[in-house]
Amino acid sequence: MSTATTTDTLLNDKAEILDVINNMVTARYDKDVRALAKPYSGNAAIFSLAPPLIHRGIDIAGTQAWLDTWDGPIEIVARDVEITVAGDTAFGYGSMRMAGNKKGVEHRVSFWMRETLCFAREENAWKIIHEHTSVPFYMDGSSRPAFDLEPV
Repeated sequence: MSTATTTDTLLNDKAEILDVINNMVTARYDKDVRALAKPYSGNAAIFSLAPPLIHRGIDIAGTQAWLDTWDGPIEIVARDVEITVAGDTAFGYGSMRMAGNKKGVEHRVSFWMRETLCFAREENAWKIIHEHTSVPFYMDGSSRPAFDLEPV
């Protein structure tokens, strides 16, 4: 394979992965649980903000229940996304701001979190096989989430 073809393939793979991420942003905004679940492999290892320590695959009913706790759209802004592709595997990481109006909360929710996604090419499509989402917390004994941080 020529260098030009390899570069084109790499750029195409990265663009496809960015499309997956952008489609997830749209799915959260629209609160479309089926579209949100679509890019996940059936047995994806998900380390989300909610307990337990690991989820396997997307729980459609549980995810819909979470989406229903928001009044209106859930806005996601991805920033500083880096993607590395090696054959049929890839990973991406960056910062994400989640914002919206949570039911029962008097103020608008808006905070930055960290996100890592690992992908495998399955049947000519990029599928998420691992997701790790985290919010840093203050290590001053308070264990407060650091919702006031912003990417530099």
